[in-house]
Order: sequence, then structure tokens, then C-alpha cells
Amino acid sequence: MWKVQLFELNYDDQELQAAAEVIRSAWITMGEKTKAFESSFGAFLGGDAHCTAVANGTAALHMALLAAGVGPGDEVIIPSLTFVADINVVRVVGASPVLVDCTSYDDWNISPEGIAAVITARTKAVLVVHYAGYACDMDAIASAIRSTSNGAHIYLIEDAAHAPGADYRGKSCGTIGTIGCFSFFTNKNLSIGEGGMYVTPSPELHEKGRYLRSHGMSSLTLDRYQGRSISYDVVQPGLNYRMDEIRAAIGLVQLKKLPQANRRRGELVRRYRELLDGVSRIHVPFREYHLGQPSYHIFPVLLDETLDRGTVIAGLREHGIQSSIHYPAFQEFTAYRECNLCRTPVAFDISKRELTLPLFATMTIEQVEYVCSVLQSLVA
Repeated sequence: MWKVQLFELNYDDQELQAAAEVIRSAWITMGEKTKAFESSFGAFLGGDAHCTAVANGTAALHMALLAAGVGPGDEVIIPSLTFVADINVVRVVGASPVLVDCTSYDDWNISPEGIAAVITARTKAVLVVHYAGYACDMDAIASAIRSTSNGAHIYLIEDAAHAPGADYRGKSCGTIGTIGCFSFFTNKNLSIGEGGMYVTPSPELHEKGRYLRSHGMSSLTLDRYQGRSISYDVVQPGLNYRMDEIRAAIGLVQLKKLPQANRRRGELVRRYRELLDGVSRIHVPFREYHLGQPSYHIFPVLLDETLDRGTVIAGLREHGIQSSIHYPAFQEFTAYRECNLCRTPVAFDISKRELTLPLFATMTIEQVEYVCSVLQSLVA
């Protein structure tokens, strides 16, 4: 039904063959492919990244908070403009979310000054999101944390779901904080349907993550199958957040494609900006971005206050163009409406006017031009 979908998979026979190989092997739970994916992803990120493949990005976030010891009575600072997973995991572990506004209408990432203003003695972690694949100002954020009396005890967690392949001043997103969390959901740059990665430079937090992923067990099913162990101990309470071999095998293929796919996304974004530059009633954020190489996960625009977003979305749909919203405001969700969340006026306003246009690695320049032509006619 769509002439231009919001997202299309960057798949070919390589992913099909990778999945078939696993099925023929008769071992589909976590095993050697998962280990290879962890190792390859760690090499891709560089530095001293220890990687643990998990069931999804939310699992990685949950594990990060548990590994950091976050619980009842603690506060976790999160951006106001992000997916609901970030606030959900904070509440699930019993902590209190503290929202911080966007830096500006040009930079939609979390404000370092806003972080500094809300840190208290109860702050246990700061969770940042590299929105749309543009890295936050990590130096300013780290400085804001260090400037407080308990800064040395605050964990800096990166939600890098938008940012596989992005960097901040040469250092891979997801490796800058204490723990990095990636998502490999269907619409992500590296897509395996479901899946994620828990990343840390800390051997201690890496070990905690391994136990949390698989019931706190000292050995895996593969170890017992291959005769390396006959039983297991349970070292700590844990969960079942394991990744299966089929997704890991597809992830290895997707990882090889990722650098070129991200470069293609960058070409498409540049064309979008050329066509929308100066168009009245449309504002494109991150135009002056200079902190590193983005991954260009999505292409968001801000509609003028005089436009009705629903009408624009319907108009695009009538022309066969799919669009989306990133993201609705937490304050308006039923689960959080009565939670007395902080006021974040810039993020709240953006959430009312943001529109996400199609962007994917196999998209053509002609499709970008068609989307922009239709959008300009709708807002004229």
C-alpha cells in the first residue's frame, strides 16, 4: 500500500543463508554464533568493549540498571524525548525517573545543564539517549556529573539504540559511559527483528551482565552439551534475556553491511536537508551538528505550530508515504499521567509537532525527492 515505507529491511540472500545454516546445525539456542556476534560487535565498537548479546534493547537497559544496583529510593535521570522503554525500566526496578529537557530546538538530545540542575544525593544513574543517531555532548554530561558531590558514585548509561556505528569525537557511542545498551529491533540500523547488546568496559559489570542474562547460572546449556560441564551453580538471581543463534547469525551479516548502510543513510539525509532547507513551516534539527559521525537512524522534522500534524500525516498517507512520531510525551501516557513528572517544555512541545519521514539504507534519492515534494505541497 506504500509508495515509500517508513523503513525497509536491508536484507538479501546472505541473511537467508545465515539463518538456514543455523537451522541445519540443529543448535538454535545461544551458542557459537552468539559468541561470534559478541566478539565481532566488540571489535566494531573498538576500545575495551565487553559485549553481551541479549534478547532486546529493553533487556539491556534493565540489566544495566540491575548491574548498577539501582532500586527503590534511587533516582535515575532520563531524557524527556525518548522511547517509553527508558522510563519503564526505571519504574520496573523501583526507582524514580527524573526527566530532563532537550538542549534546544536544534539539538534534541538531553541538556547537560539540565542534568546538573537535577542531580541529588539520591541520583544513582544518568541514562542518556543519542537521539536519531546524533551523539549527546558526552564531555559536558560527564563534567556535569563530576561537578556534584556524589558524582563519583553515579553511573552513566548510554541508550545507543539509535546509534550503532555513530561516534562522539572518534569514540563509538555505547562505549563512552559506564554501560552501553543497543537495540537490534526491526527498524534499527542493524536489524535482526529482536535483540540487543549490553556493553561495558568494566570486567566486574561485564560479569554481572553475563549472570543477569542467563538465570545467574555459572555454565550455559552449550557448555553442558559440549561436555565442558556436567552441572551448574546459580551465583546470583538472574533472568532469561538470552539471544538465539538465528538472530546472532543474521546480526553478523547485518554488522558487515552496517558501515555502508550508514553512509547511504547519510547521503539520503543530506538530500533531504537540501530540499527542505528554507522551506517555511518545517524545521530540521541537528543542522549544525559537529560532535562526531552520526548513524542517521531516523529523519525527524518539526512542523510549524500553525500546522495540524494529523492532517499532514493523513496527506502523506494519501500519497502512499508512511510516517511516524518519535516520540509521544511520557506525561500523556495513562501509566505516567499521575506521576508528577518534571516539566520539560521544549521536549513536550517537540513531541506535539515532531514528524518522522522515511529513511532506510535501500531508499533511493528519487524517493526522498518524492517525499519532500509531497510534504512541501501539504505545508504550503
